[in-house]
Amino acid sequence: MAKGKPSKSATVKSNAFKIAVIPGDGIGNEVVPEGIRVLEAVGRRFDIAFEWTHFDWSCERFKKKGAMMPEDGLDRLKEFDAIYLGAVGFPGVPDHVSLWGLLIPIRRGFQQYINLRPVRLFEGLASPLAGRKPGDIDYYIVRENSEGEYSSVGGRMYAGTENEIAVQQAMFSKRGCDRVMRYAFDLSMSRKRREVVSATKSNGISISMPYWDERFADIAKEYPKVKTSQFHIDILTAHLVRNPHWFDVIVGSNLFGDILSDLGPATTGTIAIAPGANINPEKDYPSMFEPVHGSAPDIAGKGIANPIGQIWSGAMMLDHLGHRQAGAAIVSAIEVLLAEHDVRTPDMGGKASCKDLGKALAELVKG
Repeated sequence: MAKGKPSKSATVKSNAFKIAVIPGDGIGNEVVPEGIRVLEAVGRRFDIAFEWTHFDWSCERFKKKGAMMPEDGLDRLKEFDAIYLGAVGFPGVPDHVSLWGLLIPIRRGFQQYINLRPVRLFEGLASPLAGRKPGDIDYYIVRENSEGEYSSVGGRMYAGTENEIAVQQAMFSKRGCDRVMRYAFDLSMSRKRREVVSATKSNGISISMPYWDERFADIAKEYPKVKTSQFHIDILTAHLVRNPHWFDVIVGSNLFGDILSDLGPATTGTIAIAPGANINPEKDYPSMFEPVHGSAPDIAGKGIANPIGQIWSGAMMLDHLGHRQAGAAIVSAIEVLLAEHDVRTPDMGGKASCKDLGKALAELVKG
């Protein structure tokens, strides 16, 4: 297949969604094809067409050409309806190089300021938390995705000497805080519990976090029907383990949201099922959909990766594109597979391959 050109196997119609596909690194190259398999299957059921355009942007490309993506990468992506990403990062390329060379430029260049990650315990999967059952763990983490602690403001002084100093500044804007908080409150209004928790650390981080708290309190006034609370990040991580049933929607800064959205899925049996969405709510730019699990180089190439996180991310992409019924059909297929079938990859205690699980879900979404 020619890189950066539509797949010959794509079902192309005049109204087909144009999807940029970036498998990336490691198991991304194994789970992305299964995600496409399921999306094609649900597309046939709901008369949704896709035009897939593949890009080889990855650590392998970095080793060959010195860049994760070409200089005009964002210009090439901006005409797509969405981006379907597998994973970023692989041994031999420092993580900050791979992340800042691909993922972060896309997130910031396309104003994908919402990182949305659902956390849910499915029937058929055992939580590592004693006594937890489906319904006990079912919440969303809304992570600020464009500023906060992940800034590029800073530098080093006196490099290579005993006086060496590294400085990096966190950036919290009123606009950035308010829009992610409003998104979290709006999300909570669509759910039964209508509760939003703010992740903070204002007892130790004395400037940016009190500001975050102030913005949360002001935005909360716009939503009088939503119950609110806030927890310092250290005790919040403890409560996600001890009392996950307390939570419905959690909003956090870039760093805190990142940490929580790895911890949360780990309590649901396997982080491999966790999906993620990098969303530009206004749809001025394409949004990007990716699993939480990363490139998993330790199992890459073995064909045993769990594709559910990638497949569920595809369901979130359909939601964003206006096809909620089709997205719900994928989630329903995941529910049925885990509750009623024994197709399991090794991380879930089974012996199925990545392709086995992808094929099983593609059959289930046919209806």
